[in-house]
Amino acid sequence: MKIVVIGGTGLVGSQVVSKLGEHGHEAIAASPNTGVNTLTGEGLSEVLQGADVVVDVSNSPSFEDAAVLEFFRTSTGNLLAAEKAAGVGHHVALSVVGTQRMSDKGYFLAKAAQEKLIRESGIPYSIVHATQFFEFIKSIAALATDGDTVRLPPVLFQPLASEDVAKAVGRTAVGAPINGIVEVAGPDQFRMDELVGQALQAAGDPRQVVADADAPYFGDYAVDDTTLVPGDGALIGDVHFQDWLERQLAAA
Repeated sequence: MKIVVIGGTGLVGSQVVSKLGEHGHEAIAASPNTGVNTLTGEGLSEVLQGADVVVDVSNSPSFEDAAVLEFFRTSTGNLLAAEKAAGVGHHVALSVVGTQRMSDKGYFLAKAAQEKLIRESGIPYSIVHATQFFEFIKSIAALATDGDTVRLPPVLFQPLASEDVAKAVGRTAVGAPINGIVEVAGPDQFRMDELVGQALQAAGDPRQVVADADAPYFGDYAVDDTTLVPGDGALIGDVHFQDWLERQLAAA
C-alpha cells in the first residue's frame, strides 16, 4: 500500500513513516523539506500519483489565530483537491481531543474548519483525535509562567507519548475509512498542575506550580474536567508518563 504522509518529517510524521515501513508499506514522507508544499500546491500531484492513502499530520508554523486558520483552510483545501484528482481512497487527519468543545476560537477553531473541509470533501476519511503529547508539557508550563510561578488549572487530562499517537495514526491509515472520529489517549489521567509540577521537579526546574481554577490552558482556553479527556471507546496508548520521563532524563 502506498501511503503519503504530509508532515512526514516532523515529530509524529517521521514515526508514522517508520512504523508503516516496518510493516511493509510504501510510506512517503512529504513536507516542504522534501519538495511538497500543501500551502502552494508544489509537488502534490507528483507525490500523490498511485497513492492509496494520504495521512495529514502537518501543523501550522504559526499559532496566531488568523495564521493558523489560514494554514489549515489553505493546506487542507489544496491537499483534498489533489487527492480527488489522484483518486486517493482514504484521507487520514490528525486532530485534537477537545476540538468539538473549544471550536469557537484560536487553534481549535482552525482544526474545526479543517475537519469540516474533510467531512464535506466526498473522500472517505478517518480523523484521529489525540490528547496532549507528553512532549509539549514544557510548552504548557512556559505559557503559564509568571516569574517563578506556573499557574495551571487543576483539571483532568490524559496526555500520551507521540510514539503512541504515531501507532494510532498508522493503524488507522491501513484500516478501512471510518468516516468519523477515533480518539487516542494515554493510559493514565492526571491533574494538569500535578503532572507539570512533577515534570519540572524531575528536571530540576525551580519554578513552583500553583493550582488556579481560573488559569487558562495554553494561554487562552478555559477548560474543565471534561475538556481534555477522551470519551468512552478511545484507543489507549502503551507508554506511561513515568517511563517516558525516565527515558527523556536518561537521554539528556
